[in-house]
Amino acid sequence: MSIETSTEVIGDRATIRMTGRVDREAQAGLDEAWTQAASSSPTDVVLDFAAVEYINSTGIALIVGLLSRARVAGTTLHARGLTPHYRHIFEITRLSDFIAIDESAR
Repeated sequence: MSIETSTEVIGDRATIRMTGRVDREAQAGLDEAWTQAASSSPTDVVLDFAAVEYINSTGIALIVGLLSRARVAGTTLHARGLTPHYRHIFEITRLSDFIAIDESAR
């Protein structure tokens, strides 16, 4: 299994919940989830990684693509539910400089 997504919009915030693996097989699912989230023109989009088992380098590139879309739309991108390992990956790749990381533990 690659990824399953669900999107919820409440007010000006959209949340994309991901389950499974964020890898090259995740592109279509993330594209669809982003389209659903962006359709309401939210000010914030939260990427919920709590049920993500694995993220590889291609998955990081897909997240960078979502960041690019968010910046073009003037939307703030947030990440929550990152394990300590993936939080560290976000820090060393400097994604955490551009994506607001929810500091609460997974």
